[in-house]
Amino acid sequence: MKSFFYSICFLVGCLANAQTALYHTGDMQFHAGAQVGFHTSFINDAPFDQNLGLAGFYGSNFLNIQGSVSPVFYDFEINADNGLILNTAASATNSVNFIYGDIISQKSLQDIYFGLLADAMYTGESNVSKIDSYALITNQQAYSFPVGDETQLRPLILNSNSANLTARCAYFFENPNSPLSFSDIFDTGERERQLDLVNTKEFWRVEGSVPSTVTLSWNLRSEIANLTEETENLLVVGWNKTLREWSILGNSAVSGDASNGIITSGTFVPDDYDIITIGSLLVPQDRLTIDNFYLSPNGDGINDALVIEELALSSQNELKIYDRNGLLVFQKENYTNEFTGISNVDNLVINREAGLPGGVYFYIVNMYDLGYEFQGFLYLAQ
Repeated sequence: MKSFFYSICFLVGCLANAQTALYHTGDMQFHAGAQVGFHTSFINDAPFDQNLGLAGFYGSNFLNIQGSVSPVFYDFEINADNGLILNTAASATNSVNFIYGDIISQKSLQDIYFGLLADAMYTGESNVSKIDSYALITNQQAYSFPVGDETQLRPLILNSNSANLTARCAYFFENPNSPLSFSDIFDTGERERQLDLVNTKEFWRVEGSVPSTVTLSWNLRSEIANLTEETENLLVVGWNKTLREWSILGNSAVSGDASNGIITSGTFVPDDYDIITIGSLLVPQDRLTIDNFYLSPNGDGINDALVIEELALSSQNELKIYDRNGLLVFQKENYTNEFTGISNVDNLVINREAGLPGGVYFYIVNMYDLGYEFQGFLYLAQ
């Protein structure tokens, strides 16, 4: 009886749409044990979300899912020579089997996605079958998104501090300076000073409100060798929505070589960043030790402030001073002789107004525009 019911549904769809699509306007439901094969497109204009059984999209026709209501399948399978194009969102609640062909959407339309809801699992993902669209998950804490573009599977692994109500991800083999899928640009010249270069070959977009880490991969197409010769200098970086620049998201683990590898970020909130990719740390061209300093801020006009004459050569510099325990006690960008023995860092410094205790301190100076790093000691007399 069930088989007869589905045969009638498909027949009506074919007659109504000149054999181009199955058109659903209501009252269709797949029950447990059903195995329904779509060899044509599916137009869904009515609720279709209480399904069981298997729905598969097969064959060599150009297939798509469209309509005013997003369909929700139970078990889902794709073995379609030309893939399956989404003109509306679609989801599965139990399992997805990738055999051949991609699930595709126009990625500039960010509301169109393929959802793997609740505990839905997937299998068979590969370069020839994946989600070339936004992938959405619900109620997951750790997940590997089976995303990519038309030629390669490029997954992103999300590991969050707690379960995500929803999270989404897509991969783009596009230049962030002129992305085809975004109206905005993500200028790789606008970046934190500690960043040297940002990958211009590819990026991911990941959305989620829970603090998380991500693991990305690279291959020959990524051209990582253009970023650095040393993989330990690689970082995950993201376009900061507030600062409108590329920010460092960290490197908690990295392995591989110029051809292939993986990298894991530090913890960040995905929703704070438009896109993420791989960048490289600015490595000083040279590291020198200059004179150690004696500082006696007693108001006599002699050695009252830390004066580093070499900084006159750099318009983009930064000074950091640490005590003997490694605690940062002073930090200043574009330093101009401001340190007089008083901490300007909000940490555990006690009795700040009285000044730092006398003793030996360690300083590091970066001259970002020149690619130099200086380091040395200063003795503070109080």
